[in-house]
Amino acid sequence: MALSAALRLPLPRLLLGPTASLLAAASRRRTAVVAVPAARLLSSSSSSSSSSSRTVNPTRAARDERAAAGEDGVAVKERVVPVELHKEATEAYMAYAMSVLLGRALPDVRDGLKPVHRRILYAMHEMGLASRRPFRKCARVVGEVLGKFHPHGDSAVYDSLVRMAQDFSMRYPLVQGHGNFGSIDADPPAAMRYTECRLDSLTEAMFLTDLELNTVDFTPNFDNSQKEPSLLPARVPSLLLNGSSGIAVGMATNIPPHNLGELVDVLSVMIENPEATLQELLECMPGPDFPTGGTIVGNQGILEAYKTGRGRVVVRGKTDIETIDVKSKRSAIIIKEIPYQTNKATLVERIAELAEEKVLEGISDIRDESDRSGMRVVIELKRGADPAIVLNNLYRHTALQSSFSCNMVAILDGQPKLMGLKEIIQAFIDFRCSVIERRARFKLSHALERKHIVEGIVVGLDNLDSVIQIIRGTSNHAMATESLIKEFGLSDKQAEALLDITLRKLTSLERKKFIDEANSLSEEISKLNELLSSKKLIFQLIVQEATDLKNKFTTPRRSFIEDSASIEVDDLDIIPNEEMLLILSEKGYVKRMKPNTFNLQHRGTIGKSVGKMRMNDSTSDFIACQTHDHVLYFSDKGIVYSARAYKIPECTRIAAGTPLVQLLSLSDGERITSIIPVSEFGEDQYLMMLTVNGYIKKVPLNAFSAIRTSGIISIQLVPGDELKWVRRCGNDDLVALASQNGMVIVNSCNKLRSLGRKTRGVMAMKLREGDKMASMDIIPATSHNMPETYNSRVRDLSPPWLLFIADNGMGKRVPLNAFRRSNFNRIGMQGYKLPPECSLAAVFVVGFSLTDDGQSDEQVVLVSQSGTANRIKVKDVSIQSRSARGVILMRLEHGGKIQSASLISAAEEEEEQDPEDQIAA
Repeated sequence: MALSAALRLPLPRLLLGPTASLLAAASRRRTAVVAVPAARLLSSSSSSSSSSSRTVNPTRAARDERAAAGEDGVAVKERVVPVELHKEATEAYMAYAMSVLLGRALPDVRDGLKPVHRRILYAMHEMGLASRRPFRKCARVVGEVLGKFHPHGDSAVYDSLVRMAQDFSMRYPLVQGHGNFGSIDADPPAAMRYTECRLDSLTEAMFLTDLELNTVDFTPNFDNSQKEPSLLPARVPSLLLNGSSGIAVGMATNIPPHNLGELVDVLSVMIENPEATLQELLECMPGPDFPTGGTIVGNQGILEAYKTGRGRVVVRGKTDIETIDVKSKRSAIIIKEIPYQTNKATLVERIAELAEEKVLEGISDIRDESDRSGMRVVIELKRGADPAIVLNNLYRHTALQSSFSCNMVAILDGQPKLMGLKEIIQAFIDFRCSVIERRARFKLSHALERKHIVEGIVVGLDNLDSVIQIIRGTSNHAMATESLIKEFGLSDKQAEALLDITLRKLTSLERKKFIDEANSLSEEISKLNELLSSKKLIFQLIVQEATDLKNKFTTPRRSFIEDSASIEVDDLDIIPNEEMLLILSEKGYVKRMKPNTFNLQHRGTIGKSVGKMRMNDSTSDFIACQTHDHVLYFSDKGIVYSARAYKIPECTRIAAGTPLVQLLSLSDGERITSIIPVSEFGEDQYLMMLTVNGYIKKVPLNAFSAIRTSGIISIQLVPGDELKWVRRCGNDDLVALASQNGMVIVNSCNKLRSLGRKTRGVMAMKLREGDKMASMDIIPATSHNMPETYNSRVRDLSPPWLLFIADNGMGKRVPLNAFRRSNFNRIGMQGYKLPPECSLAAVFVVGFSLTDDGQSDEQVVLVSQSGTANRIKVKDVSIQSRSARGVILMRLEHGGKIQSASLISAAEEEEEQDPEDQIAA
């Protein structure tokens, strides 16, 4: 049931603008006038239902009756209207909301100013605070604005005045300030009694030039004591020039600033071609131009903002990298510009806090060296820190990268509206046409009036003797005026002007000046009439006046736009692309470690443990890769999964590792048997796959560039077979296959045709009973000179070599040229004569990286079943024949065997680490 109440309403007040229309419905209902005592004003709809429970205080009722009556006891008529309360509250709140929208928070699309800014500029104009006049105290301006135009708090007016003078808040400041007007560190300005101000020359030229020429409407101020302009006759789209921000009731606006020259170019394009596309406008004005500079990342947000009125513009600060110590190779990041509306002091403090909390690593010191010459924030880095990684971390964790959310809402035709770029420019063009038409009509009326007077003066000067005689023959001013009108057919104004001429203007020279003035006025009137009759001339004048401002006041663009940059800082941008070791266990645990975790050791030593293993677990694979690589995980069931290397948590040598089931969608009982790191998916690269039972096939590498999280099929397996080895290769490379009994096949990769993922492949080697495949490795085409035909008489010990590693810890190097090329599906050649109960653990091709003396520069990491690892130099393994027994590579515990082996590049010498530097707060 609707609640109704009889509300006592005040007399109607003057409503201006759209607010009156919002309350029109309520006003129409408030027409009934009744004369009843105030104590008996009860709700008509609820009186019957509540009469039994509601009583009226007789004392208060009597007091209300006496108050309702005058001194003579006659009842005073009051306007009482029954109205539903929820409707009244809705309409009243809407009226308040519209008052805030139109009178405070939102700018007008035509001159781009809020009422407070417009009133400040007009008050300073009325006070004569021109750009070439002396500065005046801001307190005088604030008092003038409060007393005449803006009946609100002085802080609101002074804060607006201060912002219009800040070059880091406004792209083109409208007020020149003298004194402390705050800083980019959010330091407050001095009190208004200390600071001084005056208008900027751009403000005078852009807003106030034609104000006295009836170009805009003037409305009464708050107390109806004088007039104030409802708009200022802006010559360029000021809404886009300096932007605007404000929060109203139920809506807000946030418009970025732009460059004056680019804005004038867009205005010219829109006038010449109203159907111009947004892309054509972007060629003239590629995006916002913030007063604090910075770098705008990407243009997608700009395009959305210009198209729909809403968009997200990502801005980064401008930085440089400087070397502060050449010997120690220490560098520093220099912040020269920061994003718009970012507090520099807060930014520096935040960076220091994150560095102390170890969120930002690699920073040793930070200091602010900004001065009058410009901004300079120095972030010193630790020795060995990558500036690019630290900078990307700054973008991710601090306000050095921030977003400006465009919400281009402004007042159009008395209503707030969300507009795109073209709509804003078109609204300004319509307004500017109106301004020029009103100015032309004002000048035309004054020119016609002046010409009329000059023509009368010329007539009087042509008949000077008669005029003098008429004047001398009359007794007063009125008779002289009447006689001149009757004699020469003049108007009242012409006769008055003729009588007001002084004697010195009766000379022939002065007469010529009046004739010239009449001709000049005729020419001016003709031009004004032509202007008013031609829309094209009005458009040309708009462009000309805007171009004049551009030529005089434009400045170079401050914000640089990067089209190709990524808006979001990816994990790859903040993680160094360093060499890492991946260790995979038989039970599916993986961990990532730095290469220097294992120090270089001599051949034949016991080695160092690879870390804590679960019970009955052992190391399965040990590879080197880069942290940015895509790591392809091949399982024994022929499924391949993919994840970045940095996704594996980095841990110490003694850590147990992370279960792969937490990183990959493995099925029950599925094991990862081979890991392939891939930096790029090249078109001429392939993956060579080998199963335990000897099936081999070649698949293009780019077939694995897009792998879903649940994995995809890499090879079709027969029952009882497992995918064990996967290696990268090219068509011209060689592949070396070895069985556990030491048999070897070397063949060219191009002998295998490329197959799809869902195929089985062909037989790689004829295996004897009880024999299985032991290893596979690839010999790059650029690293060998193996002849097509085999010559057993030639003994060539040059690289590359095949490094054989037996599971009993023995090993040797055999020259590649000691083998001949043989086809697949053959028994192969004897590569290692193994003792009983011993099998081949791995075979690697070495000799790709050589020192100056021609020795191998590679290293091999051996891992035993007990979890012990040994890292040795390949050059320490002797070169022997195919039938030799080899040398001891690793001494194993009783009954132990080699579980896995991995070939890695030579590690760089460890650099002396710097002590932890303290971060300056």
